Amino acid sequence: MASARKPVIVRKFSRDWYAGYAGAGFAHDPSEVEILDLTGKVLRVPWDQVKWVCYVRDFPIAPADQANPERLLRKRFTIRPRTAGLWLRMTLADGEELEGLAANDLSLVTGAGLLLTPPDTRSNTQRIYVPRQAIESLEVVSLIGATGRKRPHPAVPATTQSDLFPKDSDSA
Repeated sequence: MASARKPVIVRKFSRDWYAGYAGAGFAHDPSEVEILDLTGKVLRVPWDQVKWVCYVRDFPIAPADQANPERLLRKRFTIRPRTAGLWLRMTLADGEELEGLAANDLSLVTGAGLLLTPPDTRSNTQRIYVPRQAIESLEVVSLIGATGRKRPHPAVPATTQSDLFPKDSDSA
């Protein structure tokens, strides 16, 4: 059974970060994100201070990881991604650029933020949630893996075929 809380790192615009566990529906609270930190305290961070929330494999242990706990080394794709989705490029409120793949669904328009797959899926970061308040500009680079649906061809009107045995009106 999957855990209801997932390991996350919450990065603020002030470059501070918090490691902990977020609930499954953490993005539904419009005012703040609530996480359970590693010491067992509940932390509440207002969404307007949050740069992104990274779903991670493990938490930083080494002192070298303290500067970049997400271990997000590549923030742009070097080649065209192979996974299906929308390839997005965004500029965040602090001027940093980030690319990722998003699902091509209604959450792009109606959600409180965007859930992205980062360019390097082998890093510590598996997914990145960027709240809408943190996005300054957003560009759709490409639609990846969209299989073209075969549209039904318009019905060709049947040409009139001559009758083999014409009906005569006088031979009845």
